[in-house]
Amino acid sequence: MDTDIFRQLIISALPILIAITFHEVSHGLVANRLGDPTAKFMGRLTLNPLAHIDPIGTVLMPVMLFIFTNGQFIFGYAKPVPINPANFRNPKRDMAVSAAAGPITNLGLAVISLLVLKFIVIPASVLLPASVYKSLLAPLTLMLTSSIIFNVVLASFNLIPVPPLDGGRVLVGLLPHKQAVAYSRIEPYGFIILIALIATGLANYFVMPLVNMFMTLLRLF
Repeated sequence: MDTDIFRQLIISALPILIAITFHEVSHGLVANRLGDPTAKFMGRLTLNPLAHIDPIGTVLMPVMLFIFTNGQFIFGYAKPVPINPANFRNPKRDMAVSAAAGPITNLGLAVISLLVLKFIVIPASVLLPASVYKSLLAPLTLMLTSSIIFNVVLASFNLIPVPPLDGGRVLVGLLPHKQAVAYSRIEPYGFIILIALIATGLANYFVMPLVNMFMTLLRLF
């Protein structure tokens, strides 16, 4: 593997782990607050990434995508946090709220990464010696930039309105009861539908406008 690609992979690893860990924990925390302690009882309300790592989605997929795209694209996912909607007072509404917590958390992480980059790292790079910039601030800049991009892409991808993705569950929560029940029945086939959308490029028509919109909003900060 090329040294520069390997270095970029190492730099991207921490933002990815933080993004997917906070994404999953936020689902569990909100669900627990709304009455479902399933994630808590299964030890998933922890920021220890080892509790959320999926061997394929967290390790193999990001590494392979990074290698085959020459570092231009990287994506991954964690083990989904278990949620039992039967424990909610209002299952339809509370499931949607729990689902929305993941993308909202990722957008929040993107904002935090941008603010740290803009108000701490960039000013420090002007004030501190060049040796400090090269050894510490340059890698940190790349890490924060990777965090912004990955969190925005992860939030946008998860908002695709196909259950079991977060966007699909939010949509089920917004639809009238009859339509929500009918639409939720596609969940067992959700990943097949998702793979088809990705393979045909149709997913980009939903994801990229969201990515562009969120990146435009981030410029306000």
